[in-house]
Amino acid sequence: MNRRFWIAALAALLASAAGLAQAQGFPNKPIKVVVPSPPGGPPDLILRAIIPKMTAALGQPIVVENRAGAGGLIGTAFVAGQPADGYTWLFTTASHVNIPPFNENAKYDPVKDFTHVTLAAQNFGQALVVNPELPAKSVQELIALAKKSPGKLTYGNAGDGTASHIPAEVMKSMAGLDILSIPYKGVAEATTDVMAGRIDMFFVGTQIAVQHVQSGRLRALALTGSKRWKGMPDVPTMDEQGLKGFNKVNWFGLWLPAGAAPDIVNRIHAAVATAVNDPEVKQQFDGLGLEGVAMPPAPFARFVADEARAAQDIARSIKK
Repeated sequence: MNRRFWIAALAALLASAAGLAQAQGFPNKPIKVVVPSPPGGPPDLILRAIIPKMTAALGQPIVVENRAGAGGLIGTAFVAGQPADGYTWLFTTASHVNIPPFNENAKYDPVKDFTHVTLAAQNFGQALVVNPELPAKSVQELIALAKKSPGKLTYGNAGDGTASHIPAEVMKSMAGLDILSIPYKGVAEATTDVMAGRIDMFFVGTQIAVQHVQSGRLRALALTGSKRWKGMPDVPTMDEQGLKGFNKVNWFGLWLPAGAAPDIVNRIHAAVATAVNDPEVKQQFDGLGLEGVAMPPAPFARFVADEARAAQDIARSIKK
């Protein structure tokens, strides 16, 4: 018995020493960050702002790889299956926890299959945008139009459980609406189609919406967060327009595969914190309707678990 005990203890010590050595040498080669959505979406815009600062902090190149498909399932599952050595990251939105309850093909657990590094940023909610030709200039006018013609209006859905899907379904539930969901592979395609009039509305990040609203190609009816954003000060919240308690923001996090060494996790978190607190990045975020957060790993793990439970509750209510 004593011999088995000491063999097990020695194995654990060697594994710990190997992990420590790996962490102390991290990083010593380029890092890949996987975005499980098409190029040009909100995660890409955030990474474009923070990667130069993170590269300087870590001393190694950081390369973005877009692995889109299945509403984010493909890229996310890919990262879950990679070595937990700190060289493959997942950077994505709240859809990380929102998609699995809606999709039986999700082959990962958003809580158990990942090491939670940081909540990097969050927005002021999605912007509910419509084609300018749609005869609705407020949420209440949109609701009236939808009730007048049940099943006629359409909204873009960039994937079940994504930030374009859940606010739409919550709005439908709260207002008792019959609006048709039109599936898309990503945010960019749906945004293009609402501008072209092929769909009527879309819930999109403020960082994408603002440029098209300012150019007149889209009309913003509301924000889904609890407060207005100074970048679109005339756009009221859903709550202000009668849907009381409506508060759905999109957030952006960074994960590693499960089992990553704490020292590696802390090193990456520190690099994110350095980036999002940089004055230049803060200015870019401000223009995109974002707030830098850099939540530490332990609170982020609790946050993800709470969000996952909330997503499961929403999915059950929508499926009723």
